[in-house]
Amino acid sequence: MSEPLSPVPLDVRLELARAAVQTVAQHVGARVLHIKGATWDPSLRADPGHGTDVDVIVEPGGIPALDEALRSHGWTVYSTFRNGSPFEHAQTYWHPDWGYVDLHRCFPGIRLPADRAFALLAAGGGTFDAAGVGCPVPGVDAQAVILMLNAARGTARDRAEADEIWDAADAGIRRRRDGLVDALDARTGWAATRGTLEDFRGRPDHALWRVTVHGGSRVEEWWARVRAQQTLSAALGTALRAPLVNTDRLAHELGRRPGPMDVVRAFGARASRAARAVVGRGRA
Repeated sequence: MSEPLSPVPLDVRLELARAAVQTVAQHVGARVLHIKGATWDPSLRADPGHGTDVDVIVEPGGIPALDEALRSHGWTVYSTFRNGSPFEHAQTYWHPDWGYVDLHRCFPGIRLPADRAFALLAAGGGTFDAAGVGCPVPGVDAQAVILMLNAARGTARDRAEADEIWDAADAGIRRRRDGLVDALDARTGWAATRGTLEDFRGRPDHALWRVTVHGGSRVEEWWARVRAQQTLSAALGTALRAPLVNTDRLAHELGRRPGPMDVVRAFGARASRAARAVVGRGRA
């Protein structure tokens, strides 16, 4: 689907890509926050690394304009919000020079409405310099919360590292950050990193985080996605999409845009796998 990038060192390419995304966002008036990778505050990670792509959280009202602008400047959609992850949080774009950018409309684990969450994450933020372009970043406390939530979807090693970073802060800083977790309604995702997820069994997003951390079947994942929705209409919409083929993923597997027969074959295979999973659960 995507062509090889030019042989530019990864850290250089990412810095230029970050500057390019910020420049496009400024041009259309979209407010963004750059997260992860090289933007981690040194107090959280002395060697933050550079990651493999550019991640930005976009203020909800700016998403349509930024989406259109990225497409007009050579980015193509690699995976959509709905098909990108069980949390439906980001849309991924590919550019032949700059590589991948993940445009987040929310961050997994944060259940506060996206506009209010963006305002909280932006409060007290700073600026990261990328190739001479100032890129807004969340404040250190907000970055610490994002780091914890991000680790919950990673490996056991990621979660252990995040725990160490969290625990290394003094009691006052931890209380402040703990309050931000509550303000963002991110307690379940936070618990997924801390190893206390079962204390939140009554929460709507508990099952989704359990599948994310411990694994589960596709049926379990989709049922968890339905339960995690915050409105009845969203839950119904998710339930109706559960049997459908992820055409983004299928395109990546085929190396081309799938045709009708490709979708039909994939649908049949998916239905067969789902049936076996249900039968297997019944026998367990």
